[in-house]
Amino acid sequence: MMEKQQYHLLVEGRVQGVGFRAATQRVAHELNLSGWVRNLADGRVEIMAEGTVEALESLLQWAKQGPRFAKVSDISLQSSAATHQFTGFEINADSD
Repeated sequence: MMEKQQYHLLVEGRVQGVGFRAATQRVAHELNLSGWVRNLADGRVEIMAEGTVEALESLLQWAKQGPRFAKVSDISLQSSAATHQFTGFEINADSD
């Protein structure tokens, strides 16, 4: 079994109101990742994803562009060991 990792991404730019969360969920499902995505009150999108490093790197590369109308200006990444606490990949309600 391949070791799983967790990536915590904060995506900046024009990333809200452009379908970023739904597109992230679709890509995560295709990559067999678990976790969640949500909008933050400051305009960023936050992604918490777990899976193989290869799949997580694919998600990271995709997130640098995002969906068609997004304009990503920066991404911060924190990597850690997987917690195995997620089932599926969900869109969480906007945070305060």
